[in-house]
Amino acid sequence: MNAEAPKPVNSKLNSAVPSGPMAQKWDKHKFEMKLVNPANKRKFEVIVVGSGLAGAAAAATLGEQGYNVKCFCFQDSPRRAHSIAAQGGINAAKNYKNDGDSVHRLFYDTIKGGDFRAREANVHRLAQVSVNIIDQCVAQGVPFAREYGGLLDTRSFGGSQLQRTFYARGQTGQQLLLGAYQSLSRQIGLGNVKMFPRTEMLDVVVANGKARGIIVRDLVSGEISAHTAHVVVLATGGYGNVFFLSTNAKGCNVTATWRAYKKGAFFANPCYTQIHPTCIPVSGDHQSKLTLMSESLRNDGRVWVPKNAADCGKAPASIPEADRDYVLERKYPSFGNLAPRDVSSRAAKEVCDEGRGVGPIVDGKRLGVYLDFADAIKRLGENKIRERYANLFDMYERITGENAYQQPMRIYPAVHYTMGGTWVDYNLMSTLPGLFVAGEANFSDHGANRLGASALMQGLADGYFILPYTLGNYLASNYAAANPEKLSADSAPFRDALSAVKEQTNRLLKINGKRSVLSFHRQLGKMVWDKCGMARTEKGLKELLREIPTLREEFWQNVKVTGTGEEFNQDLEYAGRVADFFEFAELLATDALHRDESCGGHFRVEHQDDEGEAKRNDDDFCYAAAWEYAGDGKAPILNKEPLEFEEVHLAKRSYK
Repeated sequence: MNAEAPKPVNSKLNSAVPSGPMAQKWDKHKFEMKLVNPANKRKFEVIVVGSGLAGAAAAATLGEQGYNVKCFCFQDSPRRAHSIAAQGGINAAKNYKNDGDSVHRLFYDTIKGGDFRAREANVHRLAQVSVNIIDQCVAQGVPFAREYGGLLDTRSFGGSQLQRTFYARGQTGQQLLLGAYQSLSRQIGLGNVKMFPRTEMLDVVVANGKARGIIVRDLVSGEISAHTAHVVVLATGGYGNVFFLSTNAKGCNVTATWRAYKKGAFFANPCYTQIHPTCIPVSGDHQSKLTLMSESLRNDGRVWVPKNAADCGKAPASIPEADRDYVLERKYPSFGNLAPRDVSSRAAKEVCDEGRGVGPIVDGKRLGVYLDFADAIKRLGENKIRERYANLFDMYERITGENAYQQPMRIYPAVHYTMGGTWVDYNLMSTLPGLFVAGEANFSDHGANRLGASALMQGLADGYFILPYTLGNYLASNYAAANPEKLSADSAPFRDALSAVKEQTNRLLKINGKRSVLSFHRQLGKMVWDKCGMARTEKGLKELLREIPTLREEFWQNVKVTGTGEEFNQDLEYAGRVADFFEFAELLATDALHRDESCGGHFRVEHQDDEGEAKRNDDDFCYAAAWEYAGDGKAPILNKEPLEFEEVHLAKRSYK
């Protein structure tokens, strides 16, 4: 594959990257795409599944353009989407600090941060579009932090030596989501968008080889119904809850993208899962999720542990400076406490494995490191730290009972974000024509590790600035604009899909076993975390691939799902999602076993250099792995999209 004429490995994969110089690809592509005139847009139906940043931005913008949009979410309001939990900030290459930033530098930092495992053209477009996102959000009234003179303020984030991250205290995701939500609400009020809250997508409907609608379940009444469209957009987030304990909301799941996978949308790089270094540590088996402490805290907090294991049970204030190991500053002097997430996470795990962790003993280990703000408070004053992070400190105190202004926070890595997802081309369309995928649900922009503050950037870029162009091009190229073909929800493809969804629902209800859905999910998650978490081995992955089918078989024989299908039934919802996690976990482990190298968040213990850093194998694995569903009980088919670089050169990733 080269810049002028991308060549797929086979006819099933075509990245559709436009020709020409990297910096001109997107502008050239926008000009060459076909358009739908405003009068004809009213004749097209668009379904958007998910109402977080990517989904709300897409639904609002497409509604503003004149399409008939239906937007579905399983929350009671789009405001409850998990984007609200993204705290730290959003990247943009505006160079307001005059510290050397540019579109090209953001592009390079993102490629390097992803360990050279992302598609160059998508990443460059993301960096290019980033400058527009801030202007859009300011116009919507997003209350970004400002300097004394009134200009927007920025701060640093992991993986960069610049200050390019715009923020609204420790609640940036919430404020950005409210901006997108008000735009969405305006379109709902105008009648351009019809909102379906508390509604879960359970299948994609394929007719004549194209995605033409979805099957959904009303989570209040239990009614299962079909909805038709000319194009479907999935913006349903990531699959981190396959590990059970993660920073994701409990409702986050893989169902939408997994069911699309089984209808022909390839799933790419599922082994690329991100571990976030700044989370409140596990405290016991009673927990059902973990809590993120924003990466922004590493601007002012210093990570350390005692040099001597004998000091780990002591109060931190009693440990003299000479007996403290400032781990990240020691290992990565150039980036220090702002080393990227995967690198910082492994450093924390390493010292805890050495017996130098802090905090209470859980399962025989102290799983925590200190994040200490004493120096920042001494330098800036407590009021300034409160101004920057007050809600985060308050949340930490409510959960742990500890005051982080007076003693260091305790943090430890946890599953946070998933870089893998549905394979999409440059237009964000999957291998199933008419099915577009946006935000965390796709695989496109982050490679093997995501830089902090880039999730919000990608979600809004996809929704506001990319899909409105590429989706229109697909419609203009595949339908007669004056009279686009419409399908009936009573047609055969919809009837068949509806019947299959009802059959699976009834199957779950009829098992009437003895174990709760929660117990199966917890057991599956621990298995996946232990053998496919922060560190992976060939032996452990092969064991996991034997264990998952055994536990899945027990699930289908012994799970207890209470209630009926014709009512509000959260047990049934949960059972369907966990059933999909069982199947997806096997693909996750398969991908991790096949990728016989270390890169980014995928750390194979067998592949590390003399300093314990990830060791890539560019000769054999410089590609995106796109897995194709081959049928129940059959091994998935691996399709490879080679990753070739014209603007940056493959190099050892170093933050020292």
